[in-house]
Amino acid sequence: MANAIIMPRQGQSVESCLIGKWHKHVGDSVAAGDLLFTYETDKATFDETAKDAGTLLAIFAAEGDDVPCLQNVCVIGQPGENFAQFDPRGSAAPAAETLAPATVAAAPGVPAPASGPAAPVAAASIAPVATPSGPAGTPVIMPRQGQSVESCLIGKWHKNVGDAVAEGDVLFTYETDKATFDETAKISGTMLAIFAAEGDDVPCLQNVCVIGQPGDSFAQFDPNGASAAAPVVETASAPAAAAPFAPAGSAGAISRSANASIGTDLPAGELPEKISPRARTLAEKSGADLRQASATGPQGRVIERDVAALIAAGKVSTGAVGTAFPAGLAGTGLGGAVSLADLSAPVAAPAALAAAPAPVVPTAAPAPAVAADETRVEKHSNIRKVIARSMQASLSQMAQLTLNTSFDATDMLALRTRLKQAGEKGLTAEMGFALAEKAPTINDLILFAVSRVLPRHPACNAHYDDEKMTYFSRVHLGVAVDTPRGLMVPTVFAADQMDLPTLATEVKAAAKACQTGTISPDALKGGTFTVTNLGSLGIETFTPVINPPQTCILGVNTIVTKVREVGGEVKAYQAIPLSLTFDHRALDGAPAARFLQDLVRTLENISLALMHG
Repeated sequence: MANAIIMPRQGQSVESCLIGKWHKHVGDSVAAGDLLFTYETDKATFDETAKDAGTLLAIFAAEGDDVPCLQNVCVIGQPGENFAQFDPRGSAAPAAETLAPATVAAAPGVPAPASGPAAPVAAASIAPVATPSGPAGTPVIMPRQGQSVESCLIGKWHKNVGDAVAEGDVLFTYETDKATFDETAKISGTMLAIFAAEGDDVPCLQNVCVIGQPGDSFAQFDPNGASAAAPVVETASAPAAAAPFAPAGSAGAISRSANASIGTDLPAGELPEKISPRARTLAEKSGADLRQASATGPQGRVIERDVAALIAAGKVSTGAVGTAFPAGLAGTGLGGAVSLADLSAPVAAPAALAAAPAPVVPTAAPAPAVAADETRVEKHSNIRKVIARSMQASLSQMAQLTLNTSFDATDMLALRTRLKQAGEKGLTAEMGFALAEKAPTINDLILFAVSRVLPRHPACNAHYDDEKMTYFSRVHLGVAVDTPRGLMVPTVFAADQMDLPTLATEVKAAAKACQTGTISPDALKGGTFTVTNLGSLGIETFTPVINPPQTCILGVNTIVTKVREVGGEVKAYQAIPLSLTFDHRALDGAPAARFLQDLVRTLENISLALMHG
């Protein structure tokens, strides 16, 4: 009996996955446990293995296809069995037929069957390509890294037009608002055409470049349409004339045909129909007048750099004005912004303006030249832009206040010393001494204490918005992690239900996943309280910024030596300062202080707290 293989769901927020590579072809024999295909989410890559033995009868998705989770991807059964009922296109799909090996091989991205008798396969399982006048190359699309991602930025091209490409070579680097990825070649050949330059904001699933053999056609893959297609590459020796434009930094200059949409000026007074999400956000924040935008994105799309150009040219307005003014009106506000005063000011007659002599502007002394080796310009990564927007929104929209205190770390440090000594004596987890085998860090102990104290202070373990407070019965602990790409905050869910060894293991695993870029999207949201630790960097106090919609964040500082009077004598002790930032809209100072006081009491008696779990 034929069995369908579905696209697995890797996390509740993942709605679809990309087929990365097929490891079995139509007609191949399949054993239980054989690797069928590799697929990708926006954070990680997975292998799908066969659960049953048989023959691969049909493939419904090609390499690079974005397949909804739980949809049929292929069918395994015995030769001759019917599988049309598994086709995700339903009864509208063509009936099953025998497909010759040459026909299968002609479809880019879907592996051809092995030599020998052809296996039956649904015609719908192979996506045909447009028939060019000659052999066609294979397009490479911009992957979709998550359902919420509409476009990605080209960071760097690693191959130029005309370069030889081997399977697995890195073609280009691209960025989402969370991470940076490398796109590798799925086939070997020659880079025939590049449709997006470094810095371009490219819609997901749009063609980015074409790989093939010199002389192959690629015009049909140009996202700008046939009118914008460049001449077919004849040889790899003329990369500059081969592509619609070469990537920035390549030997050939950037070039486009005269009909390309790059630099398209919008009709005066009209808002652009196509605008990227990043460009729209920047325009809303800056007041840029999109009616004056010159679209440089694919297919006449206004992208982020077009809005930045408007801002640099002073084509902006204040929030009170909006777009209620003629396009092109010169403003007198800060940075040339159009203000309400400009709308009420009398407009001079054109003739009078033409007759008025131009004011004489004194020439300023030229600024001293800056040597090229004295500066370095580096574009913001997408994750840095997201962090910037989030932090600015947090500080501008919340009433944040920070309370500072410290706790006596004598008991905590003594506990760690005892655990290390026990481990050196050979006490292991098998003997019932899990903490001795791998002594918890100071951060592990603080996280454990926080998870136990928070349920007694519901307002600190909550989400706030303008309409309501949402309280949580479980503690979903966010842990700030420093990564090469920037700050990430994975969530340890139901931390209050974990014992200390489990909590320590989960935190380490989440931090490692962030460092390597394999963290699941579901693990980066849903936190109810965050802890950030700068103690290892020697910081004695700081003001942590709340991660909205959470109501609190705890900052942990370095160990310091303090003194106190004991029995008439001044004695030194080790203390760890804590900084609690809370949203004064959600809770008042006294409740926040009581939480901090409760936490200090627990930390100073951490040995007893561990006895109670």
